[in-house]
Amino acid sequence: MRGFHDDDREAMHQRAIADPSWMRLRREVAEHPFATIKWLMGTPRFLVRGLRKAKAELALSIIAYNLKRLIAIKSVPALLKALRPCPA
Repeated sequence: MRGFHDDDREAMHQRAIADPSWMRLRREVAEHPFATIKWLMGTPRFLVRGLRKAKAELALSIIAYNLKRLIAIKSVPALLKALRPCPA
């Protein structure tokens, strides 16, 4: 009996076989954020126990990653200017 996603999995496998550079590019693009988040966390494991707490810890890590990227792209003064409240 075939699983629900077996057709999609087989199609992805055929694309990877047909063009190995596609899989290499896919791996590079997907791994960078996860490696950076692991580095930001400083440990490969969650510091808390429980699904709810682990989701919160992951969410904070993703926010930290996005802020780090934003600062690298825009700079701190531009970020502070964008976060300044608009006069009403």
